[in-house]
This record gives sequence, structure tokens and C-alpha cells, in this order.
Amino acid sequence: MSDLLERLRERGWRMTSQRRVIAEVLDGDHVHLTADEVHVRATRRLPEISRATVYNTLGELVSLGEVIEVSTDGRAKRYDPNAHRPHQHLVCSGCGTVRDVHPTGNPVADLPAEERFGFTVSEAEITYRGLCPSCT
Repeated sequence: MSDLLERLRERGWRMTSQRRVIAEVLDGDHVHLTADEVHVRATRRLPEISRATVYNTLGELVSLGEVIEVSTDGRAKRYDPNAHRPHQHLVCSGCGTVRDVHPTGNPVADLPAEERFGFTVSEAEITYRGLCPSCT
């Protein structure tokens, strides 16, 4: 389970009703919602929340480093609350479902020196692609 709400409380983030609802919608494992999906779910809890508030709050959460913006295949950006746990993503090529995965090994260390081309490599983002059980 994501600890997004707890992290936001610890940093003293002003928890308005709109921000709380958005954080609650994002909280959890394997949550990778688009801004529109966040808005739809948030309006179920707080009907008066505006789309602009959702977009602004998501932008603020990304700026704070509390949520990761994930882009896959030119589709809508998705928002991942698991910003403080190292992981990669597994994306369904059919329906676009995104799951967090935790492969073993260190992709930075596994890159051979001759493939670094003089770069000092500090991180790696790997996206695994395939078809989920619903699309096969």
C-alpha cells in the first residue's frame, strides 16, 4: 500500500478537503490513474471538486516528488504515488494497464562500461511491455 497520505501529513502539506480526496484516490499499490480518472473518482467523494483543482494538485504533488508522472506510448500521463519505492513498470500493450514491478538486480550496474559511452549513469527507467491476462 502506498503511504502517500502519511508522507503528505509528515511534510505538513495543507490538507484541504479537495487535496485529501485527491490523495485518497491516488493512495494504494499499482495505482496509475490519468488526471481524468482521478477527477472522476474524486467527484464521487466530493462532487464539487473541479478538474482544474485536480490538475493543479497533481502538478504540485509531482513537483514535491510525492507522485511520479508516468508516460507510456504517447497515451495520457498517469500518476504513480509510489514515488519513494524503487520500481519499474509493466505495461499492457493492449489496454494500457500499468503495474509496478520490482525486478532483482541493478540495471545501472548491469550496463557494461563500453555501453555507457562516457556517461556517468545515475539511474535507469525500464518499462516492460506485454499483454495482461485480460488481453491475451
